Amino acid sequence: MANSKQAEKRIRQSRVRRARNRAAMSKLRTSVKALRTAADRDVEHARELLPGTLSLIDVTARKGVIHANAAARRKSRLTRLVNSRVEAAGASVAIPSQAAE
Repeated sequence: MANSKQAEKRIRQSRVRRARNRAAMSKLRTSVKALRTAADRDVEHARELLPGTLSLIDVTARKGVIHANAAARRKSRLTRLVNSRVEAAGASVAIPSQAAE
């Protein structure tokens, strides 16, 4: 239990930040899951989803919800996954790796 006004305010701030961070992580996980599912089923759909998912990862990192290196690792793995599926499907052009922001 908080013993001062300052501690009470910090508790309120923490609750708001936690809710915001949880929402951002939920949105990110949903997007990544959709991309992975699409990569297994429909390569063209995965190619369409990849830029939006990479952008969402960047936004999440910029907000401080995930670490910048964790964002880079996730982007790299997803890009490699989609590129490998595109090559396996015999598509003519693979998606180039995106530069880190």
